Amino acid sequence: MKITFYGHASLGIKVNDVDILVDPFISGNPKASSIDVNTLKADYILVTHAHQDHILDVETLAKRTGAIVISNFEIVSHFEKLGIECHPMNHGGQWDFEFGTVKYVNAIHTSSFPDGSYGGQPGGFVIEGEHKNIYIAGDTALAFDMKLIPLQTKLDLAILPIGDNFTMGIDDAILASDFVECDKVLGYHYDTFGYIEIDHEDAKRRFFEKGKDLMLLEIGDFIEL
Repeated sequence: MKITFYGHASLGIKVNDVDILVDPFISGNPKASSIDVNTLKADYILVTHAHQDHILDVETLAKRTGAIVISNFEIVSHFEKLGIECHPMNHGGQWDFEFGTVKYVNAIHTSSFPDGSYGGQPGGFVIEGEHKNIYIAGDTALAFDMKLIPLQTKLDLAILPIGDNFTMGIDDAILASDFVECDKVLGYHYDTFGYIEIDHEDAKRRFFEKGKDLMLLEIGDFIEL
């Protein structure tokens, strides 16, 4: 499993020969100017919630690639009206796709489309594929529901927001990694704009002091599990 960071909360995940994008917000992110959204491959697009900084490039990418959008019922209904193929989910549900199993799990945040219309309840994803298991938290506060995840899935990686203000910050993300019983963390949702700028070295140090590994990738860089 290969995971590429495209800035903010945007990820590329490759499982075998399947390309997955998560929350593509690239063309509107000046920090991701090195990424050409028109060259990205996608068989599936996972969307955690409806805020513009998570859905901006969904329509363009899905129409160019033919990717299937996976999200909650309200977000799926929105994109189906645009002629995009989708797969609806809701909290606690899971589905076996060609690349593995996806479960839509709780997140504590808000969710509305750029025009203010209702975007359903926000969520995250637990993905089990290619003998690796990852948790994509989405935009969320720290929540006890996270403790349910390791009861069913032993995680190889937790992808957690760390920018604070709109989501968890460093200290809560450390607790979240305890809750999901995963000490290997990929941080995201930080530095894009002033409210969520972080001190990288301080963040890594605080995770390290708790016996954890926080990875902060440069935009366009990747890790392999």
